Amino acid sequence: MTKISPDYLALQRLYHWEKTAPSRVALTQPMGGGAVQDFTWAQVADHSRRMAAHLKAQGWAPGSKVAILSKNCAWWMMSDLAIWMAGYVSVPLYPTLAPETITQILTHSESKALFVGKLDGWEQMKPGVPAGLPCMSYPLSPDDAKRAYEGWDAIVARTAPMKESPTRGEDELATLIYTSGTTGMPKGVMHSFGNFAWALDRGLGRIPLGQEDRMLSYLPLAHVVERMLVEHGWLRTSMHVYFAESLDTFAADLQRARPTVFFSVPRLWVKFQQGIHHKMPPAKLDRLLGIPLIGGLVRKKIRKALGLDLCRFAAGGAAPMPLALLEWYGKLGLAINEGYGMTENLALSHITESGKNQRGTVGPTYPDVQQRIDPETGEIQMKSLALMQGYYKEPEKTAEVFTPDGWLKTGDKGSIDAQGLLRITGRVKDLFKTGKGKYVAPAPIEDKLVMHPAIEACVVTGANLGQPLGIAMLNADAVAQSASADGRAALETSLAAHIKAINATLDPHERLQCLVVTTTAWTVDNDVITPTFKVKRNRIEDLYARHYEAWENSGKSVLWQA
Repeated sequence: MTKISPDYLALQRLYHWEKTAPSRVALTQPMGGGAVQDFTWAQVADHSRRMAAHLKAQGWAPGSKVAILSKNCAWWMMSDLAIWMAGYVSVPLYPTLAPETITQILTHSESKALFVGKLDGWEQMKPGVPAGLPCMSYPLSPDDAKRAYEGWDAIVARTAPMKESPTRGEDELATLIYTSGTTGMPKGVMHSFGNFAWALDRGLGRIPLGQEDRMLSYLPLAHVVERMLVEHGWLRTSMHVYFAESLDTFAADLQRARPTVFFSVPRLWVKFQQGIHHKMPPAKLDRLLGIPLIGGLVRKKIRKALGLDLCRFAAGGAAPMPLALLEWYGKLGLAINEGYGMTENLALSHITESGKNQRGTVGPTYPDVQQRIDPETGEIQMKSLALMQGYYKEPEKTAEVFTPDGWLKTGDKGSIDAQGLLRITGRVKDLFKTGKGKYVAPAPIEDKLVMHPAIEACVVTGANLGQPLGIAMLNADAVAQSASADGRAALETSLAAHIKAINATLDPHERLQCLVVTTTAWTVDNDVITPTFKVKRNRIEDLYARHYEAWENSGKSVLWQA
């Protein structure tokens, strides 16, 4: 199917490194208090073989599902390998899910067992685990889980390693990746071992990964990009993977790893920028960067402070990267490649090419990926050998997302220029029509709005209103500032000026009537954002739509929402 060497399939890669580089450090896991535990390829293989023997001894039918609910850690990766080695299919869950979603995924996937790993909110999640489901814990699991379930180390200590080296065919199902659900309950995307091997093979043509590289694994491994780039990139190249300990230690984790390849979502790139501006005002930074000798030293110092002084390939994705943000990092000597993809195509669709100015686009397709635009709807459609086998147990939804001739309907709108570069203009379903009968694409306006240093996330909405309006969530520093009357007044002035500047760049029907700011955080827990930090538009409508008319008629450019 995939025209890919069997040697590139996931388990074959593990056996290769086990044999050829047994003493090379493969994973570095923080254990708390600054301590770390290294795992060599020999140890990774030994742990995986022992856990695989334990899982196989349960006697479940080949192809049975085994779930993983944990933040990223060494045992997450070894669990995945053990599940595959035992002949089963892995089902990763985001470590921030609501209990109802956990129940839905574990039930829908018919999971036979669950690894309960490193988690911050286990008490809230625990009711979502169906009664009677066999569970196992990790060394870094919450104490409650360690008491309730047999631990990884105990299982590994009492179980002899699997002696044979079973392989899985390229057409065999490897995993169900449940989508993060911006539009309802998650769907289980089915991907084979061949899908991963082919996608990574084509991906390495654009993303330079090798044995000497280092990556920090911190975005959820349940997400397709982290799974592809970190887990499967690691298996393919034997690069060194470091794990992040927590949000509080993230800066130290980055300094420990000093990654040579780094991927992040736009929201974090914005946070990095705001952190730098907090220490050095933008005007001063721009002035220093403009001085030849000093500018070079400042660039180097900032990249070192971020832990990215050795980063030779940086990328962003999962949501649009504001053009001004890309330009700002470019001035620091950190060119960010913008990627585009979906769970349904293993995130292997488009990425900008290093050394070429393709800002404002997501670049050309990866090698052997086809693209086209639907002439009627403007929807981006694509085709490759990385496309999913379908949605698990949902043939109707699978049929809906493919055209009759087998192209994936992405749900995004875009255009392709003469060089084959793709520009994304918004979501097909996100377009809304104002009361004046004019269509508005919210994404480009949101890209401009989120560049204000006080704004953490935002949405532009306004179906059937005279003009669109913006809703923004303030970041923690701005929330603290707004607590005083003077601070709030200064924020209002700054935000009003920001809206005025944005409106000057927009067509009349796109201009924002007002900006509504909220100091209440939008989180996974209150169901406003997905685990990958995408804002759920339908949830925003549920929460705020009843206020739209009053906001529109308020006569103010900045409003505060309790």
